[in-house]
Amino acid sequence: MKNIRNFCIIAHIDHGKSTLADRIIQKTLGVPDREFRDQMLDTMDLERERGITIKSQTVCLPYKNKNGEEMVFNLIDTPGHVDFSYEVSRSLASCEGALLLVDASQGVEAQTVANLYMAMEHNLTIIPVINKIDLPAADIDMCNEQIEEELGLDPLDALHASAKAGLGIDEVLAAVADRIPAPTGDRDKPLQALIFDSLYDSYRGVIIYVRVFEGTVKVGDRIRLMSTGAVYKIEELGVMQLKQVPRKSLSAGEVGYIITGMKTISEARVGDTITTEENGCDAPLAGFKDVKPVVFSSIYPLSTDDFPELADSMERLKLNDASLVYTRDSSTILGQGFRCGFLGLLHLEITEERLEREYDQSIILTAPSVEYKVYLKSGEVLEIDNPIYYPDPSCIDRAEEPYIRASFIIPKDYVGPVINLCISRRGIQSNMHYLDSRRIELVFELPLSEILFDFYDRLKTISKGYASFDYEFLEYRQTKLVKLTILVNHEQVDALSVLVHEDRAVERARIICKKLSETIARHQFKIPIQGAIGGKIIARETVNPVRKDVLAKCYGGDITRKRKLLEKQKAGKKRMMQIGEVEIPQKAFLAVLKNDDEDN
Repeated sequence: MKNIRNFCIIAHIDHGKSTLADRIIQKTLGVPDREFRDQMLDTMDLERERGITIKSQTVCLPYKNKNGEEMVFNLIDTPGHVDFSYEVSRSLASCEGALLLVDASQGVEAQTVANLYMAMEHNLTIIPVINKIDLPAADIDMCNEQIEEELGLDPLDALHASAKAGLGIDEVLAAVADRIPAPTGDRDKPLQALIFDSLYDSYRGVIIYVRVFEGTVKVGDRIRLMSTGAVYKIEELGVMQLKQVPRKSLSAGEVGYIITGMKTISEARVGDTITTEENGCDAPLAGFKDVKPVVFSSIYPLSTDDFPELADSMERLKLNDASLVYTRDSSTILGQGFRCGFLGLLHLEITEERLEREYDQSIILTAPSVEYKVYLKSGEVLEIDNPIYYPDPSCIDRAEEPYIRASFIIPKDYVGPVINLCISRRGIQSNMHYLDSRRIELVFELPLSEILFDFYDRLKTISKGYASFDYEFLEYRQTKLVKLTILVNHEQVDALSVLVHEDRAVERARIICKKLSETIARHQFKIPIQGAIGGKIIARETVNPVRKDVLAKCYGGDITRKRKLLEKQKAGKKRMMQIGEVEIPQKAFLAVLKNDDEDN
């Protein structure tokens, strides 16, 4: 056990985690050039297309230290985006140390600090690594200063590397061997293994990824899942070396996979403890903190007949993405579906794409919202994340919405535009201080609902991509809340209803109506699209009808002949409008997710 090292790589998004993991894998496993590809641990097409890590991946690497001893490195690559911080927390629970990457040209950023604090909560040994030292814009002195002042780490301990050029990789591996402590545990004690990830294989059932803390588990053992009490016999276990490598046993300190032929997906809960059926441990390991979704949206199948398939796909996706929270939901127009909770808008977007691409589901998403607290005059308190359940305004005493503390690290040239953006989203500035001569940290208190629509995109646009952004939940505060309903051809569409602040209602209604008028196809009759609060219409757009030229056959004669034909057409259009149904395409539902028309 003294020759095992369990570590992960943490950093802000795009600071080179996956590239460093690639170099480490090449160096230790000796992957031939013809088999090598960039982002080796990023297995999804989505990850490769976007250049981001979504899922944590583990790999077992052989290493020979300076004394010639054989060692085993268990490396877990982690995401950098704030929406996938739950993946990071699960990886940290399985490690004793972490490589903290800092981009030599950009320095310490918001998510760097957030991930460092998360690692400190787990008492991990931190090794700072200044990456991308080969860039022309690299400023190592600036990074050393920030590592000392902002992270509170010793800059003399920082390693210098370039993952892309392959510089400093040997030093990084040597530091992992020397500085990160070996795992603790007793191989003779009753089995205690923590499930930190799982996935579903259509041929082999559920594959569980575990970190063994105490005891030993072997092929043929009967194991018990402590949260459910379910018992399974182990068919295969082993370690991951880019592919599954079977072993006879896994012991304390090791990381690997277990296959039991389990078909019940919901039983393999992330954070659960595995022990043996006989002579098992008494208490489960401390699991992970419960995930707290901040963005809510409903997912419906395009065809109501596809609901059973969608339910099966959601269950499989939940196994692979433990931060996804969902419950059954229904709509009068869209039928049966699911009300889902996400950690952010990117998480929502990735979930939608995974359902469509990996599980072949055609789905409709409703506009995202946050969870509001509504206090009724009767004294009852309702927690509402779906506009459908918003009570009659006459029964409401007051409403509260969630606020976040958002911290921005930005170059001083872009301070003005970022402050204007935050103020336009009802933000309150609480702090501002200079980190050094070039960068400023801004802290704003913002309503969570105001960052749902394109906030991140606009922040990157106005700062030319230099601003970094991190946030944490603060508290609930009183607000003026109204329910904005959308009427298409005088019929209310539940899926397009949103809860908004009173001051933003007219602007939001105009944007939604304009988007819908551009995406709904023209019909044989005029289609009014209206935004309303209660019975008051506050915005309107019209989709003009497709018209037949009824005067084409009328060559001459009195004007009354033409008027008669036009009146007849008008009456037909009116009748059609009363009985006609408007087809709303899927892209119309997605149109309300974006706020492209906003200029402030």
